[in-house]
Amino acid sequence: MVEYSADALDRVFAALSDPTRRSILHRLGVGPASVGELAKPLDMSFNAVSKHVKYLEQAELVRREVDGRVHHIYLNPAPLEAAERWVNHYKQFWDARLDSLEAWVARSKERRKK
Repeated sequence: MVEYSADALDRVFAALSDPTRRSILHRLGVGPASVGELAKPLDMSFNAVSKHVKYLEQAELVRREVDGRVHHIYLNPAPLEAAERWVNHYKQFWDARLDSLEAWVARSKERRKK
C-alpha cells in the first residue's frame, strides 16, 4: 500500500475539486504570480481569488511570499505527487483486475467456439 497522510490527501483532493483552484494551479505551473495576476483572467474579485489561494495554501499546493503589498504565489508540486502515487496504486490494482477479466472473457469465447 502507498504511504500517505489521509488528512493531507483529503485536503489536496478537496482543493482540486474546484475548477477555479485547478485553473490557478495550471497558471502557476508556468511560473509564480501575484494574486492580482491570478485574478485578471478569472473575472473575479481579488478577494475571491485570495480565498481560493488560501484554500490551496491549506492543502500545501502553493506557498506565498509577501513583498510589501504584493503577495507572490508559487506552486508546490509535492502534494500533487503524493496524490498521483495514491491514484496510481489503485490504477494498477484495477488494471490487473480488468486484465484478468479480459483474459477470462477470451477463454470463455474460446470454449464456446469448441
